[in-house]
Amino acid sequence: MGSRLVSFTIAVDPPSRLDKALSRDVPADATLSRTRLARLIADGAVQVDGVVQTNPRARTAEGATVNITVEVAEDSHIGPEDIPLDVVFEDDDLIVINKPAGMVVHPAPGSPSGTLVNALLHHCGDDLSGVGGVKRPGIVHRIDKETSGLLVVAKTDVAHQGLAKQFEKHTVERYYRALCYGVPEASDPRLRGVKGASFEAGNILRMTTQLARHKTDRQRQAVLFQGGRHAVTRARIVERFGTPPVVTLIECWLETGRTHQIRVHMAHAGHGLLGDPVYGGRRKLAVRALNPVAAEAIRQFPRQALHAAVLGFVHPVTGKAMRFEAETPVDMADLIEALRLPAA
Repeated sequence: MGSRLVSFTIAVDPPSRLDKALSRDVPADATLSRTRLARLIADGAVQVDGVVQTNPRARTAEGATVNITVEVAEDSHIGPEDIPLDVVFEDDDLIVINKPAGMVVHPAPGSPSGTLVNALLHHCGDDLSGVGGVKRPGIVHRIDKETSGLLVVAKTDVAHQGLAKQFEKHTVERYYRALCYGVPEASDPRLRGVKGASFEAGNILRMTTQLARHKTDRQRQAVLFQGGRHAVTRARIVERFGTPPVVTLIECWLETGRTHQIRVHMAHAGHGLLGDPVYGGRRKLAVRALNPVAAEAIRQFPRQALHAAVLGFVHPVTGKAMRFEAETPVDMADLIEALRLPAA
């Protein structure tokens, strides 16, 4: 494996810790994040004035010469697979994919292959310059296996760092379309009594809770009000279905991005998503509220009715505002058309 040498001088008034000084002064074109620098220090790859430093808390002085040996990105242990991709946008730095329902984003013990990462390794090939020292796509956010829609993936360390910061600061625009049971509107007195639920102008439901892994089922997330991670979801009504309405097409947008966030929040509000086997449940709907074709379409729908429809961010290299939209997938579109049929 080859390597490259990154050399620079510590500037005036350096931070008290070596890792912070390196993070501040390392050249931008070296594309070394704080996490990567910490790893390089621990690996003995950092010399200060000719002396190897392995203590990230070591002090360093103005004018000190720093040499960092960085290994050239190695091939990922994950194998490339020739899997078709719906590419919405691609350049040298990043790629935007419209992921189909049923595809896992990253290999895991239960899904070692056939994932988006496997497909990207084949699609991008040598265009991947390396993320974290490995030739792999930089996954900065995920959507669930059975959720369809838009994902942005970094092809370089620079893009990975820039996108990760935007997700961390919650400045990325993410809108989802979903079908839920019932009608989540402000006139419902039951919903106004749900802890964590409130309404904003325009009949917009706002769910504000903490989320954490369920205590007994590690595959689920649970709503908390102490501990866990802060989570905020907003939802507005797009279209009602049934006479009286028993199903609603909603648009949701995320202030935070937690695992299963929309699915958990809507279920907590009492408006679980159609087809969601974990949180939504299978509900009995009034026989005469929907056309029999629609009722059967709901029963047969094989996944949570959730689609990541809009994704907006600032390009981490060019600084250009980017915004993408993905049409509702065929399975959800067909279900919506069935729901529009007049009740029997």
